[in-house]
Amino acid sequence: MLAEIAAAAVKELREKTGAGVMECRRALEEAGGNLEKATEILRRQGLVGIQKRAERATSQGTVDTYIHAGGRIGALVEVNCETDFVARHEEFRQLAHDIAMQVAATSPRYLSAEDVPPDTEENPKEVALLAQPFIKDPGRTIQDLVNEVAVKFKENVRVRRFARFELGAE
Repeated sequence: MLAEIAAAAVKELREKTGAGVMECRRALEEAGGNLEKATEILRRQGLVGIQKRAERATSQGTVDTYIHAGGRIGALVEVNCETDFVARHEEFRQLAHDIAMQVAATSPRYLSAEDVPPDTEENPKEVALLAQPFIKDPGRTIQDLVNEVAVKFKENVRVRRFARFELGAE
């Protein structure tokens, strides 16, 4: 019976995180069977993996758009990854679309907090896209979304650039 519960827990964790079977099993063992702790363990391990992959080239990806408010506001975003397989995956394309929607809704001026000039009094969480809380889930930032997709696909994923257009705005 215990093995059956463990298999169900592994399956649930795998569906939730996209991690491999053995990674899920190890995380559950380390967490004493606690699904939330195991998820956090996998997330931390994934962030370490992201740091290792950060230098790899991202020559594939997608460009996505979002048009809002009766065609008065639009956004264009380029999100890169390592392989065309990931670039064609629905979850990757949804990430790009969600980021384009974020750009249209929040009008960020910079890509990352590091791009915000140090002599300005602007809050990076308001003007830097990757530091902004996600409009659909304010508990996560745009960088968190990018990291989650990178962990799932075990590839370097990054937002390369974006543009926002508003009718009549300079």
